[in-house]
Amino acid sequence: MRLIEMAMAAAVTVSVAGSSYVALNPDKLTADAKAVADKATCRTVDTAIVGFVAVNETDPTSIAQLRPYVDGDITRYRIVGGRASGPGC
Repeated sequence: MRLIEMAMAAAVTVSVAGSSYVALNPDKLTADAKAVADKATCRTVDTAIVGFVAVNETDPTSIAQLRPYVDGDITRYRIVGGRASGPGC
């Protein structure tokens, strides 16, 4: 057996083992996905601002006004100059 064949076999084995772990541990996968989904991004807040302006025809003055437009935690963000400001912006 050549070295490249051994490396390929090892890569396939590790890949199968990782997939099996995820398949046998769905609770952890679901918990991780929910934790990521609960965190809003700068782009999410900017999109909410655009939605707010489209519906109300005025700029939002506080993050609290964007709450109906966003799923997730946006408390770390604020509005500066009509755009989102906060982590990742």
